[in-house]
Amino acid sequence: MPVPTVTSHGGLVLPVIGFGTYKLNGASGVDTIRTAVGNGYTLLDTAFNYENEGAVGKAVSQLDREPLIVSSKLPGRHHKHDEALYTVEESLYRLGLDAIDLYLIHWPNPRTGLYVEAWQALIEARERGLIRAIGVCNFLPEHLDRLQRETGVMPEVNQIELHPYFPQADALAYDREHGILTEAWSPLGRGDDILSRPEIGEIATAHQITPAQVVLAWEVARGAVPLPKAATPSRQIENLAAATVSLSDGEIDAVTALGRPDGRLQDQDPAVYEEF
Repeated sequence: MPVPTVTSHGGLVLPVIGFGTYKLNGASGVDTIRTAVGNGYTLLDTAFNYENEGAVGKAVSQLDREPLIVSSKLPGRHHKHDEALYTVEESLYRLGLDAIDLYLIHWPNPRTGLYVEAWQALIEARERGLIRAIGVCNFLPEHLDRLQRETGVMPEVNQIELHPYFPQADALAYDREHGILTEAWSPLGRGDDILSRPEIGEIATAHQITPAQVVLAWEVARGAVPLPKAATPSRQIENLAAATVSLSDGEIDAVTALGRPDGRLQDQDPAVYEEF
């Protein structure tokens, strides 16, 4: 069944569920990524800091390139303009592609304060044809407003932490208003009890689906693009099938109500957090 899509203000079209590749390295990573594409995924999310751009590129080289959307990310240690351009080129070489479909700034690192310089480099890389679309990760509205104010260019994607314990209603509303697609990292949580919550279990039973499918369907219904990672074919298929699950407004509200003020998994507040 075709996966529904969403479109950004700049015309970037993404499937409503993508595939995360964090910790998928080496030959086994290549096999897992190839299997995921065979099971219907077209959006592949990697990063310079994941140290697996080579594995992603190797998998893509063995597949039909045309339908695939390959996304990578610029690390914080390379926010200076020239370093950012070199890093984009290195990502391109590692992936073995003619152009990267989507390239994101991984974190704003506001105390270092070079994210506008990095953004200008991505704009230039796009103009040079190295990148087809550009975006960011973990940017707050204040960071996005500054990009607009100083460069006149808004990201097409903002990838943020988003799961039932951290629903990100304000970020979703801001992105939607500006035509920015919101991607969700750690959409199923990470080693916590989200999937065992009785509120989610009740919805899963009602729809005869898994708790993971409930959470992914909840994210899709709210306008986010979750990026779950799954090593086994059965889990890959299960996750992607959530794209066609329809939850009621009451069920969506019930999952959203699980949100917590301290819901971040590792207290990584983009207002102060720095990652290099």
